[in-house]
Amino acid sequence: MQSQKNVEASPRPLSSFEEFALYSGTIPGSISTANLEYVREAAHPDAFIMNVTHPSIRAYIPNPQIANGTSVIILPGGGYAGVSIVKEGYQVAERLRELGVTAFVLKYRMPLAQSMQDKTTGPLQDAQQAIHWVRSQAPKWHLNPHKVGIMGFSAGGHLAASAAILYKQAINPALEGENLRPDFQILVYPVISFEQEITHLGSRDKLIGPQPNPQQVQHYSIEKQVSDSAPPAFIVHAGDDVAVPVENSLSYYRALHKRKISTQMLIVPSGGHGFGLRNEYDWFANLGEWLGNMGLL
Repeated sequence: MQSQKNVEASPRPLSSFEEFALYSGTIPGSISTANLEYVREAAHPDAFIMNVTHPSIRAYIPNPQIANGTSVIILPGGGYAGVSIVKEGYQVAERLRELGVTAFVLKYRMPLAQSMQDKTTGPLQDAQQAIHWVRSQAPKWHLNPHKVGIMGFSAGGHLAASAAILYKQAINPALEGENLRPDFQILVYPVISFEQEITHLGSRDKLIGPQPNPQQVQHYSIEKQVSDSAPPAFIVHAGDDVAVPVENSLSYYRALHKRKISTQMLIVPSGGHGFGLRNEYDWFANLGEWLGNMGLL
């Protein structure tokens, strides 16, 4: 791990970061277990970490000359089996940092019965903890606590949308009464619905099991939980995505639009699923424009 403590000094190289454990001490609701994590295809440059059991958060701090106080917590995808930490995490954080945004890549725990008392809520607990942690660190990082956003890819998009919509109930009772609502949400080819016709079954099975009851399906179909207090959204999806059908984003857009939540959606014509920043259409340029229009840059 690399680290530079003096953020007031000369510009940081793009590869610099600081990494922290997400929790201090025992994780509430956890079950003590060995570290189950491993990197799938260890030689592959796009590291994919399986079975995350030790959550951490990695901070990418922009140069003070361009820092604007906005922060984004990034949740990489991986079907609730692991996290595509490079392509949908570190590389995105570096691009955000170029805009003056402080980016935090969250390595959140996977829903594993052997490490969680309730695996259906463990990942959301980590997302809520990250939002709380970033706001608590706002003075240190010179952040605006009212400009804390969440960004998720694929299953990480489901988790980000869950954090954006289901924030009123703290999974960890210690955070009851804290502000767990992200101020904006950015979703890239997200899993949104757990309805059989359009969901990504692998993600649904990992989180709530292969035979969920109707109440669980309803609760975790985030398009059905949208309220008037949902944060503004930016959504990207490819029309030819066969892994997570674009109807996930369309259904979420319709739910947000019905509630008059400010939402910008970009459907790119191709790219399939899991392209990260590597699409022939530079959707990130659109995101930068949206952030500027929202007064976040």
